[in-house]
Amino acid sequence: MDLRLDGRTALVTGGSKGIGLAIGRRFAEAGANVMLSSRKPDALEAAAASLEGVGGPVAWFAANAGEPEQAAACVAAAGERFGPVDILVNNAATNPHMGPMIEIDESRAAKTVQVNQWGVLAWSQAVWRAGMADRGGCILNVSSVGGLHPEPGIGWYNVTKAAVVHITRQLAYELAPLVRVNALAPGLVKTDFARGLWEGREDRIAGRLPLRRLGEPDDIATAALFLCSDAASWVTGHVLTIDGGATVQPSGGVV
Repeated sequence: MDLRLDGRTALVTGGSKGIGLAIGRRFAEAGANVMLSSRKPDALEAAAASLEGVGGPVAWFAANAGEPEQAAACVAAAGERFGPVDILVNNAATNPHMGPMIEIDESRAAKTVQVNQWGVLAWSQAVWRAGMADRGGCILNVSSVGGLHPEPGIGWYNVTKAAVVHITRQLAYELAPLVRVNALAPGLVKTDFARGLWEGREDRIAGRLPLRRLGEPDDIATAALFLCSDAASWVTGHVLTIDGGATVQPSGGVV
């Protein structure tokens, strides 16, 4: 399989740590020009420095994933530095509410939608308008297994991730044949973002999974590389679940 991305420009949102940084590393190793984006310049600078010398060049641009104007500015910056964006990874997400969905307030609900749902479409629009409509390319959205079934504690977050699944399929239909659009649905991965779900319970949760461990960011990054490479040139509109087998459990969940 051809898992090289030589000469292609890849933009990864939420790229300063966790899954986003792991994807950036895999893409750079595969020869891509990588633009990392997230809200905090200091974290981005450190992330880019950590990828120096692994392969293709890496740059960074601070932007709020839920702000379309900032998305467009980041896409333009990537184009100026490396050339038009060939690959967009919509990885940025937020979850300001933990607890029953019935208790969430409007402000936190709106913020979650703004970043997790509208942000995916806004960044996709930005790369489309910046040349992907003419040149073609690939968009990869990071959803979640939580978008496929109910689970306690993060219900509204999961509603937005379910929306990402449908956005993926709708855009795959609308943007074909020039642009492929796919999604990843990770299970519980050991990141700082998900720490509240696994810290102090890792062994118990892992023991209920068929593969007996939680995910690592690179588990997701490797799949991202496949879906964004020519090896997946006949794959679009697909949602790839990567969860250690959680969704084949009779209970339908791991938490």
